[in-house]
Amino acid sequence: MTKKKSTTVNLKTPYNFDVQWEQLMENEDFVKTFLSDVLENYIVKQRWYGGKSSKLKYIELAEYFRIQQNEEVYYGLILEVNFYEAFYQHYFLPIAFVSDESFAKDDRILPISIQNQEGYIIDAINLEAFRKVVFERILTAVPKDRTRVQYKKSILFKDCQYESSRFMGMEQSNTSIIYNEKYVLKFFRRIYADRNPDYEMSRFLSEKKDFKNTPAYLGSVQIKDQENTNITIALMNELVPNQGDAWDYMLKELFKVFTNLETKNIDIKSLPVANRFERMTIRDIPPQIIDWVGLNVFTKIQTLAQRTAEMHIALGSEFEDTSFTPARFNGDYTVWLKNRLLYQFQNRLNAVENNLHKLEGLALELANEFLEKKNEIRKRFVNFDWTKLKGERLRVHGDYHLGQVLVQDDDFYILDFEGEPESTIRDRKVKQPPLKDVAGLFRSFHYAIYATIFNNLNSYNHSQDQLFEAGEILYRYLKNVFLGTYVVEIQNANINIGYNQERIFLLKYAMLEKAVYELGYELNSRPRWAVIPLKGISNIINH
Repeated sequence: MTKKKSTTVNLKTPYNFDVQWEQLMENEDFVKTFLSDVLENYIVKQRWYGGKSSKLKYIELAEYFRIQQNEEVYYGLILEVNFYEAFYQHYFLPIAFVSDESFAKDDRILPISIQNQEGYIIDAINLEAFRKVVFERILTAVPKDRTRVQYKKSILFKDCQYESSRFMGMEQSNTSIIYNEKYVLKFFRRIYADRNPDYEMSRFLSEKKDFKNTPAYLGSVQIKDQENTNITIALMNELVPNQGDAWDYMLKELFKVFTNLETKNIDIKSLPVANRFERMTIRDIPPQIIDWVGLNVFTKIQTLAQRTAEMHIALGSEFEDTSFTPARFNGDYTVWLKNRLLYQFQNRLNAVENNLHKLEGLALELANEFLEKKNEIRKRFVNFDWTKLKGERLRVHGDYHLGQVLVQDDDFYILDFEGEPESTIRDRKVKQPPLKDVAGLFRSFHYAIYATIFNNLNSYNHSQDQLFEAGEILYRYLKNVFLGTYVVEIQNANINIGYNQERIFLLKYAMLEKAVYELGYELNSRPRWAVIPLKGISNIINH
């Protein structure tokens, strides 16, 4: 492909291509016209486009392939988006040609004429006929598909036919379609030259380990690129009936908890404070805390801890598939970890220095502490002595937070195993201590507490600082009750997460890593919330 800046296309004069739709992608003039400013302008406006903070240079066509059933043909494109900052990203875009003037007005990419029939190239996911083809190709997949575009299905996906399809809603990085109100097909938009971890983890947990608290794996679409590498395009799972995610659920529950401070006339200063990382059952919680918070939040935390432990038990009980067998800590892992974290830490240091002017009050105070103690924090990351760690590393969720958990009545379902968005696909598959997931969830508890305070300040009579103080007390109990259930479940299943001091070290380490990671996002997107990761960092470095 040409590496020149793309040309501008006149939208009012459709280009006419005297070839059939089935041969269109072989037409160099069409490809050149398509990879123009028009496509660039379309892509940068899409929610799933992840390059908004960089400057797009040009788009190349890395791969194209047919998605078809009998005579019905669509094209799947893998676009290489190149940036002026000297890096690139790959995106999946399926395309269709429609001639109906009233169709998909917001998702037209290019007006063209094919053999004198005027119409538009659109994102094919908008077309029900395309969605039906993908569904039926997965449903009729053969066991050993050797073709370039491979459709795979689980033995669970049978005895059904296409009835309906609709968009799931407000997703960011992918596009999900609900079929028959029973199944979800997630089209991955950002594409990597490897099997997507979401596909690998979903299939492993569902098919091999029969883990019940994740949506069952039903099928997938993969293609082989020019290097013969498998690339995951789409993943199909069951649709779990639910009442929303655990983040929204927790915000509602915490709103009641903070309201109780007034309705029950709670004296925050007299509330007993729990020890850090102390394993607790509900019986260990002081009556004053139960009186303030109630039992419901704590029983839900115990259930979530049990499901999290069961996920890690499934992931830690494999002895055949080497990509899932447990591993010990070693020097290679340590080098990888330290290099990654020190690079990220330096990036966040620069971000704090450049954004100090946006901060005020406690956030500014904590940001200055962060800068003053930068050598101490850096030392915490370097002080990772693998020879003293006896636990095991497993494949983990990797981006585990309350938003990745569905609430179904009194139970929880875990989903979205893609891993940390900033990480490379290879880094997402590195085996980690399972406590890294626990640390991610703990940081999510912290966020939920502060989000409740920020979102409802006008609803409470207490000052923000008083609410922060109460929130920090609650935070310890949530963590401790979680650990009380999680550690017992894990140990009973003989999953080795280390002795008590090792567990506390790994939790602090992973929580510090997560809070530093969060800091970059908050400083760039909503500086007012930077106080949350800054407080998380302060909690760890001062104790």
